[in-house]
Amino acid sequence: MDNEAAAATRHSGFEDAQAILTGALFIALGVAMFARAGLLTGGTAGLAFLVHYATGWRFGVVFFLINLPFYLLALREMGLAFTVKTFCAIAALSLFSELMPLVLRFDFLQPVYAGVMGGFLIGAGLLMLFRHKASLGGLNILVLVLQQRRGWRAGKVQMAIDCLIVLAALALVEPWLIAVSVLGAVALNLVVAVNHRPGRYLGV
Repeated sequence: MDNEAAAATRHSGFEDAQAILTGALFIALGVAMFARAGLLTGGTAGLAFLVHYATGWRFGVVFFLINLPFYLLALREMGLAFTVKTFCAIAALSLFSELMPLVLRFDFLQPVYAGVMGGFLIGAGLLMLFRHKASLGGLNILVLVLQQRRGWRAGKVQMAIDCLIVLAALALVEPWLIAVSVLGAVALNLVVAVNHRPGRYLGV
């Protein structure tokens, strides 16, 4: 790619900021749907859900704290810019998750719809972050490193990890909600697997 083409595909600071904010809002809405329906997801968000359901601690706070140890891995493997963007994305999602009840409440939400639509929203939000060299920390970092170094599809690897985390929640969530959560994890990661392939998107 020549310099002109590279410059044409490089994201500006404003583009990165809007992608992080928009992606975090999409994910926060998907998380709100999952929480209302009593569902789970994968990654560090899934771990935060497990702690939230087991203790009643607030999801946004738990999610922010769980990700703290992963910043060193991000800094070592992905660089300073990625780490800063990821920190901003995690902080934004944590904040939006805490503020969401102030602007949105569900009187009724069918769990299967919540799983599929919530999964699509979270997947779309993650796609925005990935394409702007950011993530939601934790296992997202590992998945992106494996795609970058080994060419493994981020969506497929994340799907396998997410399903394992959801199945680990059998002690806390009813089995039929676990099945719906797996459906949500599949919906989420299909969005990423189909739309985030190495070499297909050249924005930097």
